[in-house]
Amino acid sequence: MDPEYFRSHIMCWGTLGTVRPFPNFHPDEDAMAIQAALQKKDVVTLVRILTNRTNAQRQAIAETFKDITQKDLASGVKKAVSGDLELLLLELLMPSLQYEVYRLQQAMAGFGTDEETLLEILCTQSEAKLREISATYKQLFKKDLEKELKGETSGDFSKLLLALLNKEAVASGVQRDIQSLSASLNGKKGEAGPWIDILTSRNSDHLNKVLDALELQRGQTVDQALEKKFTGEIRMGLKVLVQCIQNPYAYLAKRLVNTKIPILQGIMVSHAEEDLLCVRAAYLKLTGTSLYTALQKQYKGGHLQALLAICRSED
Repeated sequence: MDPEYFRSHIMCWGTLGTVRPFPNFHPDEDAMAIQAALQKKDVVTLVRILTNRTNAQRQAIAETFKDITQKDLASGVKKAVSGDLELLLLELLMPSLQYEVYRLQQAMAGFGTDEETLLEILCTQSEAKLREISATYKQLFKKDLEKELKGETSGDFSKLLLALLNKEAVASGVQRDIQSLSASLNGKKGEAGPWIDILTSRNSDHLNKVLDALELQRGQTVDQALEKKFTGEIRMGLKVLVQCIQNPYAYLAKRLVNTKIPILQGIMVSHAEEDLLCVRAAYLKLTGTSLYTALQKQYKGGHLQALLAICRSED
């Protein structure tokens, strides 16, 4: 790890991310160091630089690299490294919005759909970010994200995803929302409509008041109520959304436990500059083990060193 990295802690005090702007940043020096590392297949140098720069700084390095060498940095990485490390470094080189689009596209690609990854992204991103993601998706794939989601899903679950994609805060009374959600649970099967409408169009403070009061009123957790009254994908969707409203970091930490590499890297890369410290804290509380230690038990080599650099330290 670059010693100068720690100096950035002062200039970014209070950040919830683990990857911070590298001080005294010189993209030309980084680009030349990376060029030499690619020729020697020097994994240590590649990992050291690419995991200690923010996404904006990595984009500047890639642009400078192309100016100096007339070659694409991502293509160079593909030739120099392979396997899981190659995939991780290529993900780090993607612009932030493009990376979220890539994750959504991968979740819908091929046979079957990764519904929970779609939910994870749509539930944890802001309204403004989702609008930017939709625009970037259309720009890259010449397709409408809303139509793609419709084509991959159906029924109430599809309605939930589309409501999340287009979520916009609407003012409402807490008591009225409590009554609507409670009434939707009174039949043999739950009505998804009120849950979709309310949970995708209120701010988190309002929704937490509603959910807390609903639990007191019914004498069970919201998760228990949803488990009993709904089935299939909509049950999973509503449960994930409620978890993200109540504690998004706990939900992401839960996703990281015994997970597959694409999901692990997706969360770590996506949240590295925003709130990965919070996810780390939730992971420690959930498992009793720090994420940093857990990574060392599951991965090895250059791939492990890159993951540890993004995670940054023990808790």
